Amino acid sequence: MNHVELFAGVGGFRRAMDLITHDLGFIILTIAYSEIDKNAITTYNANYDTTGEVAMGNIVEFVKDTRAMGTLPRYELLSGGFPCQTFSMMGGQEGFEEERGQMFFRIMDMINARHPRYVLLENVKNLMRHDGGNTIAVIRRELEQAGYIVKMDVFNSNDFGLPQKRNRAIIFARRRHLGNFEFNADLVRNAFAQIDRDNCSLNFYDSTIDVLDRQVDEKYYLSERIKPTLLSDGSAGFRSNSEIDQVVARPLTATMHKMHRACQDNYYSDLFIQSNGEDRPSERMTKEELARIPIRKLTPKEAFLLQGFPNNFADNAGLARVADGAMYKQAGNAVSVNTIYAVLYYLITNRIIR
Repeated sequence: MNHVELFAGVGGFRRAMDLITHDLGFIILTIAYSEIDKNAITTYNANYDTTGEVAMGNIVEFVKDTRAMGTLPRYELLSGGFPCQTFSMMGGQEGFEEERGQMFFRIMDMINARHPRYVLLENVKNLMRHDGGNTIAVIRRELEQAGYIVKMDVFNSNDFGLPQKRNRAIIFARRRHLGNFEFNADLVRNAFAQIDRDNCSLNFYDSTIDVLDRQVDEKYYLSERIKPTLLSDGSAGFRSNSEIDQVVARPLTATMHKMHRACQDNYYSDLFIQSNGEDRPSERMTKEELARIPIRKLTPKEAFLLQGFPNNFADNAGLARVADGAMYKQAGNAVSVNTIYAVLYYLITNRIIR
């Protein structure tokens, strides 16, 4: 089965499909990918063999080029984690009114031109209720009018062997003539629970302690000046819990490279890490005491691990001269590999994709 990956980022969909191909013998071959961020393209090419594949570049320009569209090989599966900031609670929520929100319609340009059998899309949880439900209604209507049966639900990466509270909307559509099917998060979770982990290529982690390196470069540690700010519980207008050493990480974000935001990002103390998670100083220390002990942020390698990418993923990107800041952005933007693997595993083993 041929696959085209839109808004590819660093290839989270592709990685899941490569592992499914290995584990199930159900061959999914990526034949084209679209991405405009130069750093993400560098990381993508540093980690996958893209020889002979179509580098589509800017999808907006690609779909306008009828010759380029016509030269794409036949493909059965189209995937994409289309830009989510315009639908996110952390963004302005402009939706389709903003340029990035228009990217869904470029997906529809691809679909209407080639009518692949299957479409698999990912976005933020808030997509499901954005604009009072009107946004997701438009997405459903567009896909249905193109001849698809559409199912969707919200999936949490923490249900699929990754210690990260990352809720994302997954939309799966299949050509109507192939018949109806069942698809939701409960069904996928139940199927995933039956997987033999000893014979599965995914990385499984029970806790963040499983991905945290015991020794890292000094540059990842918080300065004495910034620690009190990051340990605070917000300000007069915003109150929250700045807890560190979380066993299940907060959701990684594309802006986490800024690393100066209390209550939003993930920080870990040396005491927690060196005790293998047995000691959580935040349970016995005041914020003033915590500010006097070594605390660090995630490394790019750890951020990618929390998204299900392999151990050497960040190293390969680093060797290609991708900076840490770019890798943090890439990890925050990525789709969780384990979640997409779980979805594909359910769809394939239940012959919804065949």
